[in-house]
Amino acid sequence: MKLIHKKNKNYTQVFQLFTEEEWAKSNTNFNKNISNFFTGKKHETFVHTDEKTITYFIGLGKTSLQDFEVQQVGNTFSQAQKERLLAVPTLVVADFINKKQCEEFVKGLLIGTYNYPFEKTHAFWNPAFELHFENISQKTLDHISQKAEALSNGQTACQEWLNKPANLKKPDIFSSYLKNLAKKQGLKYTVFNRKKCEELGLGAYLAVNQGSAYDAAFTILEYKSTVKNAKTVGLVGKCVLFDTGGISIKGSANLHYMKSDMGGATAVLGTLIYAAEMKLPVNIIAVLPITDNAVSEKALLPSDVVTAYNGKTIEVIDTDAEGRMILADGLSYLARNYKTDCMIDLATLTGSSVRMFGDTCGALFSNNEDLKNLLIKTGDHTNQRLWNLPLWDIWKDDIQSDVADLKNISLKPVGDCIIAAKFLEQFTEGHPNWAHLDIAGVAFGNVKYAKEKAATGFGVQLLADLIENYH
Repeated sequence: MKLIHKKNKNYTQVFQLFTEEEWAKSNTNFNKNISNFFTGKKHETFVHTDEKTITYFIGLGKTSLQDFEVQQVGNTFSQAQKERLLAVPTLVVADFINKKQCEEFVKGLLIGTYNYPFEKTHAFWNPAFELHFENISQKTLDHISQKAEALSNGQTACQEWLNKPANLKKPDIFSSYLKNLAKKQGLKYTVFNRKKCEELGLGAYLAVNQGSAYDAAFTILEYKSTVKNAKTVGLVGKCVLFDTGGISIKGSANLHYMKSDMGGATAVLGTLIYAAEMKLPVNIIAVLPITDNAVSEKALLPSDVVTAYNGKTIEVIDTDAEGRMILADGLSYLARNYKTDCMIDLATLTGSSVRMFGDTCGALFSNNEDLKNLLIKTGDHTNQRLWNLPLWDIWKDDIQSDVADLKNISLKPVGDCIIAAKFLEQFTEGHPNWAHLDIAGVAFGNVKYAKEKAATGFGVQLLADLIENYH
């Protein structure tokens, strides 16, 4: 898609955007004739054709709409109309929207083209498709185009990998993709196999991986900014490619959805792609402990005691609490081997957070007030919302063990998302600027492009926006 400051005089395709107020102001006879079919309400679309032009009237809703709502409208319109659109220069008429809202609308158009499996075959990805704007300079449009495409590339990768069937994203397949991506984007790629993990002492991660038929792939991806003295953000993404629950096996009813247990990792992946394509002035160290959680004769057993990377011992009460095990080693490895200004982990971690918030927001935990507030503000701005929950020390009492330093879950049937966060805090090595995001309810769910639950792309825009403004 090319964005162009208006050049053509005649257009065969036009997008006219209206808020309800702007539509009410447009008092032409033509508008009066279609007022029974279109009022400017949010997501409303009316298509008018004549001998020369196809005009799409697109409703934005109330005048006081937020920026992310403009993206939602673009996304909904794209999903509904993409198969009908012509790959031709198209005039966008919306003098009242500002530059940021223009950017959000274009993002929505591109992100809305997503279907699984994804192919760039829709009109928006055709070189002949051009969006022409009257009131925005070409320089600004070039920047908007770059940002929208970079974000779409990142979010598409996030959704694509989360949606893949389990047999199409085995550890070796995903590792091969990451290695090629690192080469393409100029990232430093490091991976530790099982033997190397044993040498390093990544015992909590290996405990989960030991039941797998596939070798370990504890992966570090590094994006290095060209800006001197740039801040460094550390990211850890839970990357369980398929979660059976291990010996504490899950029920069969929704087991096919457990291909989604790498939502933290795919959010990090999408963010890395955006950062690299936009050349953001921030360094990123991303740790992805890649494995599946399998049932086999070698699988971890309830009551096993394992030693994590930082030397703490863990009594395994439930092998389905595997995410916090691999995150524990990911966090302590990151904290001990890299200097970061902040450290954020993301995970589709607990059913507790789903029961608490559903698909409205992710659960946020942080030991730093400024980082907590920044994440909440960014979540509100991007509509990838977070709600803060406590890290009170009283919760640590519930994971004390008789035979180890910690248990991997509490035996109480309450507050598991808080218990998990308190467990992870023990592996941050005292980092003063850490946050944990439990995104189990928001990374995978009901979406417009699929009949069943599928990837939402949650986390990519949240992290991209945060990192882009983290100076």
